[in-house]
Amino acid sequence: MKTGFLRALLLISLLTVAACQSANPSLKLYVFDCGNLKSANPAPLLERGVTTTDMSVAAYLVVHPRGTLMWDTGVVPDEMIQPGGTTSFRATVQKTLQSQLTEIGYKPSDITYLALSHYHYDHSANSNLFAGATWLVQRPERELMFSGTLGPSSANAPAPDAVAMRFAALQNSKTMLLDGDHDVFGDGSVVIVSTPGHTPGHQSLFVKLPKEGPIVLSGDLYHYPAERELKDFTPFAALGDPEKEKASKEKLEALLAKEHATLWIQHDLIANGKLKKSPAYYE
Repeated sequence: MKTGFLRALLLISLLTVAACQSANPSLKLYVFDCGNLKSANPAPLLERGVTTTDMSVAAYLVVHPRGTLMWDTGVVPDEMIQPGGTTSFRATVQKTLQSQLTEIGYKPSDITYLALSHYHYDHSANSNLFAGATWLVQRPERELMFSGTLGPSSANAPAPDAVAMRFAALQNSKTMLLDGDHDVFGDGSVVIVSTPGHTPGHQSLFVKLPKEGPIVLSGDLYHYPAERELKDFTPFAALGDPEKEKASKEKLEALLAKEHATLWIQHDLIANGKLKKSPAYYE
């Protein structure tokens, strides 16, 4: 009888563990293919040894037991993307962001949090889709975004007014203004890292995956691997504040070393091409 009781108790324990695991899935990171972007001025990049000057564009979904976080939203608005692909403002995109979400069972209205690395057009194209989420944004970034004084984000980019329309709906979103780093889910596994310079409120994302290990999504703190190898190489510094960008890079490098984390340079076409894309995921 005692043996039967112990077996029953063990079965109940196993069922309880299984139920908890089902209710609390492990942390996951999905990578969405948002196309490629031609360099507007490849000559100075080639001079410094950048052999691949075109850039990748990606968006990411973090799935956590306490909610979901959409990180960046692509370069071409979904409504502009035609079957077979669309080329616009140097960007070529084959798939809509919304269709990739649908493929894994999510709607924009399912997203708990939205965070953009920064407001530039190649990171914010579909922001309005997520106006129902809580927007996590650095205070100076939001102030600039709705100041009416946006400057050009790069050569041959959409006009500032057109860029502003891509995130106009966020002005009325539930918003959490950040003044530095922010632990999104309160357990240290997903942390927004304040890295100003490229824009006033630029931010990067630290994700501590249970199997893959810790990674950092760079936003536009880095565009090419050469920017890490050549300390004096900051090809887009003129768009922002070079001194703040330098300090942010030092901060992020210290974080990478401390956490033994891997840096994912979001615009690195070669490295991005090797990542598995949604519906596959990292955990």
